[in-house]
Amino acid sequence: MTLDYNISEVASIEPEYIGFIFHEKSPRFFKGRIPNLPKHIITVGVFVNAPFEYIKTTVNKHLLKSVQLHGEESAEFCKKVKSLGVIVIKVFSIKNQFDFSVLEVYDSVCDYYLFDTKGKKYGGNGYTFNWNVLKKYPYSKPYFLSGGIGPKEIDSILTFLKNPESDLCCTLDLNSKFETVSVLKDIKLLKIFKLQLNSNNYAV
Repeated sequence: MTLDYNISEVASIEPEYIGFIFHEKSPRFFKGRIPNLPKHIITVGVFVNAPFEYIKTTVNKHLLKSVQLHGEESAEFCKKVKSLGVIVIKVFSIKNQFDFSVLEVYDSVCDYYLFDTKGKKYGGNGYTFNWNVLKKYPYSKPYFLSGGIGPKEIDSILTFLKNPESDLCCTLDLNSKFETVSVLKDIKLLKIFKLQLNSNNYAV
């Protein structure tokens, strides 16, 4: 199975976003060509402390619609990336607690936040953080929930989505736990997960 073929299979499930990692140290570093996808799918380039020119070149090359910044990028840097005309998603890593006041300077320069699990690596740590921390989220900006979400977490996800702290959770970021090997997604598992959410009246 080729990478392009797997991307097309993922697209057939009609996710809102499909991400491509442009961080060379990642085993999921994307070197291929993004196939033609339905216009409603938002292509996301994931970068970690990358130079602005690299991001700009990559956005133009692949016609990316969104950029996810997964490092220690400043609010000023996010503003510069936003000037490229893309959706900006800024990632923040959480474990058992988090100082949400650090988000304030990013409010006007990011479209979404993404909350991931704090670990030794930038993403891909394979486990969830304590979602109860989000009860203290004080802002009105929608956020993505990431970090170790897999098929076995469906009951926990459904419980979380019934709680008030999930009201601003607009997207679930599904990654390593839905892979057969790095990069290649398990289409059957993704379909089952989506069906379980839909059957509980949560559209994805």
